[in-house]
Amino acid sequence: MPAPPTISPESHRTMQVVNHVRSLIEKGTLQPGDKLPPERELARTLNVSRASLRTGIGYLAAMGVMKIRHGVGTFVADGPPDLGKASLSFMGALHGFQSWQMFEARIILESNLAALAAERSKDEHHAALAEEVAEMFAAVDAPIEYLIHDVLFHRIIAQASGNPILAAVMETITSTMYDKRRKTVERSIDLRESAAMHREIYRAVRGRKPDEARNLMEQHLRMAQAAQGMERPIERRTSALRETGGARRVE
Repeated sequence: MPAPPTISPESHRTMQVVNHVRSLIEKGTLQPGDKLPPERELARTLNVSRASLRTGIGYLAAMGVMKIRHGVGTFVADGPPDLGKASLSFMGALHGFQSWQMFEARIILESNLAALAAERSKDEHHAALAEEVAEMFAAVDAPIEYLIHDVLFHRIIAQASGNPILAAVMETITSTMYDKRRKTVERSIDLRESAAMHREIYRAVRGRKPDEARNLMEQHLRMAQAAQGMERPIERRTSALRETGGARRVE
């Protein structure tokens, strides 16, 4: 068997935060709606930097376990997913789900969720979407942070659809997508273009334009599929370049 990949110290500290919070939830120490201790106190308890703590909390927020209320604090989500159960990612590993199949499912589901959001969303959804778009533009040079706000944007769209069943299905897909994408996102290119597309989707939803929201979401996901196809591991990319005789600029 190949040797397991080396885990960076920063990733180790991030997962230390994730595992600590997960343990508190599983033991019942943290209940839905509970607020986490202050950032400084929690970082001291875990002996990690506040930057590592924020990354770990961001991971949990992207997975739907925590809710970050800016200026208020971080809370355990009401009805958090059971972290001990098998997720779609485990089923994908078992049954060999392909990336194109995941995107096909997302295009069918999320395009229609965007249309529903344009019809049913409320002012609080618009405010939350606007905030995530602003955060994405602010994080175009920080891919991992960008990814967190990207995932939160899509979650808000699903919630704004007004259909909790579809939102729950989307939550499963979103968690799996985030878990896979965070391993490659640092090799992404032109996140500013992605942020601009999210802004257009937000404007269509806010403007009550369901057909436009549907089309923009489908366009965004097809562009994302093509872009993520180039986010290959460095070793594979280097090998491919040798086979083709050198590097070529991606337009």
